[in-house]
Amino acid sequence: MTNPQPVRRTQVERRAETRRRVLDAATDLVAAHGSRAVSLAAVGEAAGYSRGIVNHHFGSKARLLEELIKYTQQFDVPTDSPTGLGRLTQFIEAYLGGMHRRSPRSEAFLKLWSESSGAGPSLAPLFAERDASFRDFVAQHIRDGIADGSIAPRVDANSTAVWIIGLLRGTAMMAFSTARDVSAAELSKGVTRTVGRGLATPDH
Repeated sequence: MTNPQPVRRTQVERRAETRRRVLDAATDLVAAHGSRAVSLAAVGEAAGYSRGIVNHHFGSKARLLEELIKYTQQFDVPTDSPTGLGRLTQFIEAYLGGMHRRSPRSEAFLKLWSESSGAGPSLAPLFAERDASFRDFVAQHIRDGIADGSIAPRVDANSTAVWIIGLLRGTAMMAFSTARDVSAAELSKGVTRTVGRGLATPDH
């Protein structure tokens, strides 16, 4: 009986694995210490690589942070609800889902976002386009809900999208700072109920 030969990974697979390890290492550093802890050398060491490898894949700290923002903002969102309000509340539950584990990805994203308006002004341009898309995404769910009758027609989609995002991020910030003693699951349920009841038409 011969031993099976190990499967050799392709160059594309090795490259993807390296990028993932680098981004995971950068995520942990930001979650623990903020963006000031991120340097190509520090991230490379944390990932088990050299500074040169990190530089090869990302080129600069600014580029690494840009990719890190995208990486830490990724999460699965169910879209099977038949109504705009249902899809909006599914999104809210998915957004706050990271708090259940107080995951490094969620914490790193929130720290980068908070720094973008204060200690890290260079981060602001990296968030501008993504935040605009985020508002449009939430507002479209609201417009869909108004169209299908699940959300009251009195609701203004654009302004409501702003306060929903503020509610989500504010709740998440509290969950990672002074409210660690409060159940993240209960916070998620409470926000979802509040938004749902506030926007729903009387028969929903």
